[in-house]
Amino acid sequence: MYNEILKDRIEAGLLLAEKLKKYQNSNTIVLAVPRGGVPIGSIIAKSLQLPLDIVLSKKIGHPYNKEFAIGAVSMDSMIIDEHPEIPQEYIDDEIIRLRKLLRGKYELYMGNREPLDIKEKNVILVDDGIATGNTLLASISMLRKRNPAKIIVAVPVLPYDTVPVFEKNTDEFVYLIASKYFRGVGGFYEDFNQVEDDEVIKLLSVTRPIE
Repeated sequence: MYNEILKDRIEAGLLLAEKLKKYQNSNTIVLAVPRGGVPIGSIIAKSLQLPLDIVLSKKIGHPYNKEFAIGAVSMDSMIIDEHPEIPQEYIDDEIIRLRKLLRGKYELYMGNREPLDIKEKNVILVDDGIATGNTLLASISMLRKRNPAKIIVAVPVLPYDTVPVFEKNTDEFVYLIASKYFRGVGGFYEDFNQVEDDEVIKLLSVTRPIE
């Protein structure tokens, strides 16, 4: 379908925008995952003349093993797995702590703008690639609570065996490369430079949301 390698995030954004053409000028919002998803989301939003916002979430780590996620939180919703052995107080404190971090991050990137309302709108959720997909799946679950019309996930690259999971959890799943020989997201780009905060802020200020 495509060469098994993308030049950079710009090419990835242009190729994805082509596949999402039917959403041009529609009741749709592009939500990019910082930082790597923002250059791609920005191109999609500009190409399709859609508003752009970001989606932020953090996993809640187990008190005795922070790498093990017991749930996830965004600025306005959360999902918590059943773990009766974990004190509710710990979970509550983590939610407050993580939300504070997320709000700070949102203000850094978006200034004093309010997040866009996605109720009854199509949402195109964009990242620069999927490795395990757990964070993105958590974001999808939390976005559903805000009652969008549809959730479309658009990513350049992911492992082949992850495709069915995302087809099941989205209303539409758009991708460029699904590799049986997945070697990390960066392995599918010629240029996969780290995206810095400054670049994210600049891209988001150029692609200002339009209500």
